[in-house]
Amino acid sequence: MPTIEEKTAFAERLKFAMNRAPEKLRGGTDLALHFNLRHRGAHPVSPQTVHKWLSARTIPTNDKLQTLAEWFKVDLHWLHYGPAPVEASREVPLLPPPAAATGLSTEALELSAKIEALKPHHRYLIHELVAQFYGDACSRLSSQSQPPPTGDSR
Repeated sequence: MPTIEEKTAFAERLKFAMNRAPEKLRGGTDLALHFNLRHRGAHPVSPQTVHKWLSARTIPTNDKLQTLAEWFKVDLHWLHYGPAPVEASREVPLLPPPAAATGLSTEALELSAKIEALKPHHRYLIHELVAQFYGDACSRLSSQSQPPPTGDSR
């Protein structure tokens, strides 16, 4: 049986995922309605059940967690349990290789080392942020037939 701390942490992760959703969900009723449109299970959820999720009184069953994770595009393990435990090898970041050996700039290597030193949850947030920017850049680049200009065009 989950502890109150685990339930509270789950509720916070669920609220975080809700805030990132493309739909503007205004609470448990909206979440229940949109959830039931996506869930393939036999039993829909009520707004009261979703309120229990959001108020840290219960954690959904695995099939419902799977639906939430797919809908909000988050890792199932992260949604249910939080970030994975840090491996001993990741606690102390390795020294970056010389810039000349990798072909990357010193600035890129320093940034990489800083990101690697973050806690898993913070690395996940950085990954999501970069994915948002990268997705925007990909859609802009694919709509153009030539690469964007490198200089300032003002």
